[in-house]
Amino acid sequence: MTQAITIDRERTAVRSAGRGAARWQRFKARATAYAFIAPNLVLFSVFIFFPLFYAFFISFHEWSLIDTPLYTGVDNYTRLLEDRQFWQALGNTVLYSLATVPTSLAIGLAVAIGLNRELFARTLLRSAFFLPVVISSVATAVIAAWLFNDNYGVVNTILGRVGIRPVAWLSTTQWALPSIIVTTLWTRIGFCMVVYLAALQSISPSYYEAARIDGASRWQQFRFVTWPLLRPTTFLLLILNVIHSFQVFDLIFVMTGGGPGFSTTMLVQYIYQAAFVTSEMGYASAMGVVLFLLVLVFTLIQWRVNRRTEQFI
Repeated sequence: MTQAITIDRERTAVRSAGRGAARWQRFKARATAYAFIAPNLVLFSVFIFFPLFYAFFISFHEWSLIDTPLYTGVDNYTRLLEDRQFWQALGNTVLYSLATVPTSLAIGLAVAIGLNRELFARTLLRSAFFLPVVISSVATAVIAAWLFNDNYGVVNTILGRVGIRPVAWLSTTQWALPSIIVTTLWTRIGFCMVVYLAALQSISPSYYEAARIDGASRWQQFRFVTWPLLRPTTFLLLILNVIHSFQVFDLIFVMTGGGPGFSTTMLVQYIYQAAFVTSEMGYASAMGVVLFLLVLVFTLIQWRVNRRTEQFI
């Protein structure tokens, strides 16, 4: 009897030691993983999480960057509701996004489909379309400002050669925003093209072969094979392009400075003016929080719609 009890105790001790060793191995694996991502987490926290939470905190204060922040409650947010320039900047941003996002996606997809086949100098054409993406936004804005210059711009020179009167591209409210939209498309089409091209090359040719056997035309192959398989890529590009459109600053700041008047002032530029020109950091932080919430809500809605759509495919 005593021997049996001893054996049971030894078995229990062995099982406990085994469980302890397994726990230690799991702990080591997790600790190793966290050790590898710790530097990125620290940087992300310092440059993303802390500014985000601090901006939310400052949005309830009046602060000029010099004196001590003064708590004002929700005054900055109620001021937004009565600020016509804020609503105009938001309207300009929405209009700019509606003009650039769908167009860049459509043209980028068309170019990707066109370059996803055997063509002469295909690599050169792909590089030419992608080249504007790797150029800095400031350099792109300087080039665009030179092209659309009212007096000596290349665009007006070409129009004059064909008998069309020069257009005041950057100095009139009628043409300033379209000029910025065209410049933005020049820089965003290449990015959409590359992402779509990678997605197209990941589609198995067997899908198209089966569709051709069933008698599907090229349009039917695109509608029922290509487009459904590109939905995740389209969702990604849609979110990235909307975020880019809502955060545009340097391109417009260099080309028009937000003018003429207030016609091309976007929300980020208005936030910049409130923070560093008029020293209203609390009000600027409130607008920044609103901008963050707008992008977040749009992303969540689009993610929900995309999930429901994929369930019916």
